Amino acid sequence: MTAGILLGPSFLGRVAPGALAHLFPSDGLGALDALSQVGLILFLFLVGMQVRTHNKGGLAGLAIAASSASMLTPIALGGLLAVQRHRELANTVPLPTFALFMGAAMSITAFPVLARILTERGMLNSRAGVIAISCAAVDDVAAWCLVALLMAASAAAWLLMLAGLLVYAAAMLYGVRPLLRRHVPNLAGALLLLLASSWSTESLGVHALFGAFVAGLVMPRGTELPGIVEPLTNTLLLPLFFAFTGLRTSIALVSGARLWLYCVAIIAVAISGKLFGCAFMLRARRLPWRDSLTVGTLVNTRGLIELVILNIGLDRKIISPTLFSMMVLMALVTTFMTTPLLALINPELEAE
Repeated sequence: MTAGILLGPSFLGRVAPGALAHLFPSDGLGALDALSQVGLILFLFLVGMQVRTHNKGGLAGLAIAASSASMLTPIALGGLLAVQRHRELANTVPLPTFALFMGAAMSITAFPVLARILTERGMLNSRAGVIAISCAAVDDVAAWCLVALLMAASAAAWLLMLAGLLVYAAAMLYGVRPLLRRHVPNLAGALLLLLASSWSTESLGVHALFGAFVAGLVMPRGTELPGIVEPLTNTLLLPLFFAFTGLRTSIALVSGARLWLYCVAIIAVAISGKLFGCAFMLRARRLPWRDSLTVGTLVNTRGLIELVILNIGLDRKIISPTLFSMMVLMALVTTFMTTPLLALINPELEAE
């Protein structure tokens, strides 16, 4: 994320605009965008394959409570902020669309980043880790559904899209998934399924990335596919998305005390909704403060998935370039603060 910012107009464009124009000429941005989208489709496919249902005893109710709080609180706070700043920070979109998008963007948790943090710190099977990873999976699916609804242009289109999504989901869950369990696909078959699923959701008016995620969900677990697809995706295609996002982010757009105040407000709302909303809900369910704050800190982690949502909003002209830059900064802050906060809340893990 930082490299993408530095390669864009925020840094390189200011200190060496000629170098920026030479490295990323305008006539080459289309190809860069296309390759980055291929990387995103493959990455969301991998994320879908990583989602697991955790059944650790006694934690289902806590996970449901944490997920509800970490979704509804950011949506409410983000919607309230959107109402106050609609005229200044939105493009020519209706207030309900803008408010719902802001709420969805605030409620994102970076599932793959969270999974890696938990694995590296040995917390994946801990009580807080199980609650957090379950909460993240539900939150991201719900946020994708909200973004999907925003892609429809009218009430009739919404109903038609929902009907199509129901048919699509039924076909994937009750047709494709059992078939894949009996006949595990090879790489070619998996990629064909991925492309077909992405095309289906794109045709329904939902982003192709949603179809890629669902394709990963229905794939059998325990195959060698992630090990084959992940190296190329993570080392070549996915970094292109970061670079392209950096090219579209200009921190210089956030100029003046008023806009920086809005940026601070966005960051504060994002942290309050996810971290404190989740922590207070779990504390109300009699979970110890340390575990409650740990889960809140973990679900407050944002990253690539947040950037994906923000790019969709910018492409569909739901948010302005200025607001896009503010939201990217929010994603950076909430991602970077996770590990230091975990070390502060759980110093014994850091000592180990």
